[in-house]
Amino acid sequence: MEITLNDHRKIVAIQKDFSDMFPNLKLEFYAKLNKGDGSPSVKLMKHISKTIAECRTINKAGNITIQPNMTIGELEQGFMDTYGLSVEVFHKSASEWLGTKGNNDRTLDKQNAEAGTINMLEEVK
Repeated sequence: MEITLNDHRKIVAIQKDFSDMFPNLKLEFYAKLNKGDGSPSVKLMKHISKTIAECRTINKAGNITIQPNMTIGELEQGFMDTYGLSVEVFHKSASEWLGTKGNNDRTLDKQNAEAGTINMLEEVK
């Protein structure tokens, strides 16, 4: 299974498809880059009903296909390079969502499976 993205996809639909494909992960979109230094914003995107075309900051042709074997880093960098959008993958740990920084070399499939195992162990306790 894979998710193909283009300018017409809504952010909320991408998040839903991502969560359906990886139930122990979620994809968060951040507000536009800070203008001064170009660093990512720490504010989550408020208008997730917008399309990628309405949010993107890079206007060149390109699509992203999200696949289970791609790494977290490849996904996050792909959004930045293709659309100029800052995204972060989170994984579920018990009752909270934690960022995956430091796990950029893990595949989405592996991170999803590990988060699922941790959650099952937490439920047993």
